[in-house]
Amino acid sequence: MKKGGSSSNLWALRQIADFMATHGSPAALPVTPSTAVTIVTPINDLHGWEPSSMVKGERLMRCKLASVHRLLDLYGWAQLANTCLTMRVSKEQEHFLVLPDGLAYGEVTASSLVKVNILGEVVEKGSTALAVDLSSFSLHSAIYSARPDVRCLLHLHTPATAAVSAMKCGLLPLSHEALLVGEVAYYDYNGVMEEEEDRVELQKSLGPTCKVLVLRNHGIVALGESVEEAFYTIYHIQTACQIQVAALCSAGGEQNLIMLDRNVHRPVAKGTVGWAGSTFGPMQKSRLGEHEFEALMRTLDNLGYRTGYAYRFPVLLERSRTRREVEVPATVTSFSFHEDGVQPHPRLHPHTQRQQQKTRWLNTPNVYQKVNQDQASPGHRTTWQKSEEITQGSGRAIKIENPNQFVPLFTNPKEVLETRNKIREQNRQDMKTAGPQSQVLASVITDNSPPSPEIVEPPVPPEPETPNPFNELTDHELEEYRKEVQRKQHGQQDGVEEVVNDTGSSPTTSPIKTPAASGQSFGTEILSH
Repeated sequence: MKKGGSSSNLWALRQIADFMATHGSPAALPVTPSTAVTIVTPINDLHGWEPSSMVKGERLMRCKLASVHRLLDLYGWAQLANTCLTMRVSKEQEHFLVLPDGLAYGEVTASSLVKVNILGEVVEKGSTALAVDLSSFSLHSAIYSARPDVRCLLHLHTPATAAVSAMKCGLLPLSHEALLVGEVAYYDYNGVMEEEEDRVELQKSLGPTCKVLVLRNHGIVALGESVEEAFYTIYHIQTACQIQVAALCSAGGEQNLIMLDRNVHRPVAKGTVGWAGSTFGPMQKSRLGEHEFEALMRTLDNLGYRTGYAYRFPVLLERSRTRREVEVPATVTSFSFHEDGVQPHPRLHPHTQRQQQKTRWLNTPNVYQKVNQDQASPGHRTTWQKSEEITQGSGRAIKIENPNQFVPLFTNPKEVLETRNKIREQNRQDMKTAGPQSQVLASVITDNSPPSPEIVEPPVPPEPETPNPFNELTDHELEEYRKEVQRKQHGQQDGVEEVVNDTGSSPTTSPIKTPAASGQSFGTEILSH
């Protein structure tokens, strides 16, 4: 039920209810066989039919006009001829919805209505293959041309309305319903509206504000700015005509009837609808006949007609909620708020109670306002007072005459532009920071620390190599040094010492004084190479 009247769940529920009504116990749910097998054709059948020329609001208009046809059929006011119901869809394009000729009122649906222009030419054929009767639409076309404010026309041709239209006295003020009809216009209608003179005469008879037109010997036409108003008027017309016909037949003449004075017995200005609820509840702005029409639409929906009507006034009384000046934000929806006068649960944890009190305080409106120093007492610099206690005129509104009114003085526009471009560049490179950052933990690296950018150090120049000690020696000296090393390797060190002792001079050595260990190592490397 919450998903709407067109959901599959509600359709399944209807099928179950029909099955139980047909096969259930007669004692528990008495249903006659004729009504149990009756299949109601839904009014709103526009689910799979979506014409390209449908304007805004046309879907609801089709459903309303089709529902009025069904109501006339249920009330027994439908006639095989002379009864015509039309509706203006668009004032800009002058398109109208008309019932095709040959379709009964009990089988009218929203998609079966035909859309025509002011001349009666078909604009949208609808879901049927039937044509439109131009002779019956010519009267409606003339009325629509003369009255641009009219949105709906209902032409009723029941025996009661036809009888009153044939009386010279016209509609008499015999009942409250006749007074609710209001001003009535009369026109000698001959059945066609082809001549321009007939249209001019109709316009003169109708006037700019009249909502009821009595066609002599051809019934009565109700004009309305909406479907609800037109049906409200035609309903009271039918009732007033029935009362008048019955009264004249019983009294034997007009002279035996008591007429109501319109100045004394004045009806409600807006009928029984415009001021409905003024005694039993708050008054709601509504159009004439809207409440009664919604009640009839609910009746049709309960009978399974599926009107597709958009209800504006709910039937069930909604539970009033406590009005809060501040709505509960999404961040504190986990906390529960208690109504005024209701004690909190005694088992709540103390921490939870303190948190709820803090949340309630944060969500209450700020009813205090800081008072300036000149308004405060001499012993205090500032004070806080409630907004109701502060006298008017304590503050002065500032008129903003220039968008740069609050820009600091001597501001250089070039610096502002450079700062703006710098901020845009930071946003583009995703380098925007929240301000100066602390360097206390700059050297601390953790597992979750973001990777620091690598710092490229400048290249260090290479250190000079140690000079090679053999670069300054000649080939002869190198040869003697090699021979000396060979002698030391072959164990001729003793012979060399004896030669030195006999001659008294040392053999020729390298002019560079190197340690023995280093000399051996260098000589070994040279010999190996």
